Amino acid sequence: MPFHSKQTLEHWVAEFVDSRGAGDLIRVAVQDGSGGDDTGLVIVPLENAPNSVWIEPRDTGDELNWLITIEPTDEALELTSFELNALTHELQVAAELCAFLQEKSLGHYEPQAEAGNESTTPGHSAADER
Repeated sequence: MPFHSKQTLEHWVAEFVDSRGAGDLIRVAVQDGSGGDDTGLVIVPLENAPNSVWIEPRDTGDELNWLITIEPTDEALELTSFELNALTHELQVAAELCAFLQEKSLGHYEPQAEAGNESTTPGHSAADER
């Protein structure tokens, strides 16, 4: 499966937030991939629902697809029309970020052995962080 380091995902999320003007609370958490590599997990917090939402790549045969997981809850969710509209907006941002990450991943190659190296992300170096 193609590898995306936590640093790369943080850069892509920051690019999305800057261009979209939404999603300030989105973050990348540490996730151990195969072999213990830090692959990152994109967390999209919801303010209008108790569910946890995250985005991650899945290797589905010959393709890499980004999928959104919405964790279930044990109780029914009651919302006003305004709260439902706000939740819809939050889920739309998650869907747009998922599509953005899918697009950024096309043709992106990041060697796993060098994933900890700060200069492995094309177009992004340690100098960009300063």
